[in-house]
Amino acid sequence: MPKAVVCRELGPPEQLRLEEFASPPLRERQVRVAIRAAGINFPDILMAAGGYQLKPELPFTPGVEAAGDVVEVNGATSGVAVGDKVIVRMRYGGYSDEVVVAPAQLVPLPKNFDYAEGATFLAAHGTAHHALVDRGRLQAGEVLLVHGAGGGVGLAAVEIGKLIGATVIAAASSEEKLDVAQARGADHLLLYSREPFRDAVKRITDGRGADVVFDPVGGEIFENSLRCIAWGARVLVIGFTGGIGLARTNLVLIKGASVLGVRAGEAARRNPALGQARMRALLQWAEEGRVRPNISHRLPLQDYAKAMRLLIERKAIGRVALVMD
Repeated sequence: MPKAVVCRELGPPEQLRLEEFASPPLRERQVRVAIRAAGINFPDILMAAGGYQLKPELPFTPGVEAAGDVVEVNGATSGVAVGDKVIVRMRYGGYSDEVVVAPAQLVPLPKNFDYAEGATFLAAHGTAHHALVDRGRLQAGEVLLVHGAGGGVGLAAVEIGKLIGATVIAAASSEEKLDVAQARGADHLLLYSREPFRDAVKRITDGRGADVVFDPVGGEIFENSLRCIAWGARVLVIGFTGGIGLARTNLVLIKGASVLGVRAGEAARRNPALGQARMRALLQWAEEGRVRPNISHRLPLQDYAKAMRLLIERKAIGRVALVMD
């Protein structure tokens, strides 16, 4: 019987359980996918703890993205065939041996990606694309400051920022993470423990500051970012892995800056055309070999708690994937 990671009570990853389940029959216009890999994302961890904006009814299975093979198709479904290699997009449910989904939730797996890369691609790169292209309007020649540049979404922002033609300043907590960011195209590297990053940004930009700030960290990073921005800067709020950020509004006013929230999934649900354009761009870049997830850890499904802890404890560089038998 297939297995899935199940959340029956809200709490830390260790409270989740790996359980067997009976495969449900397909309803009209549904597809069954045998999952080969699932990506670990911070929303999964927050959702299981009850700290995310989406709160599924208990019990539920975490996991917003996965990849695998189509193994069964309802007769009324067109455009999907048994044997297709696909990426599966979900709001939850990915930590499982199999899923039943609608065809609209499937995206072809890029030919040069393995399953783990497909399962760790769209959440991070989709967020980075929406942030930099749709919200931040990043332009070639501008200066982009990426916080948490050793994480999955941070590395995606480094890659996409360079594709757009920006000068990318990558900030991270270790030399090892910065090495990976440099390999992905970062022009300047900032180690948080070496010097205050706001001083380093001013030094690098000759006092001008960053045009766009990509911030998945929050906390004190958020306010200090407002102290090293250029006139008309756009500060992108991606998440709050370091806590909720607070700042004085005069710092926004003085620089004529904009603070923009980023919710890539919700934006696509409200504006499907926006999501479709994003998907076309990302899949084209992937097929051309211009973007690729950096996966530092691949663990079996039964090690889901260990995999989630790698993100919580900042031990991952890029992405973490669960790999099924």
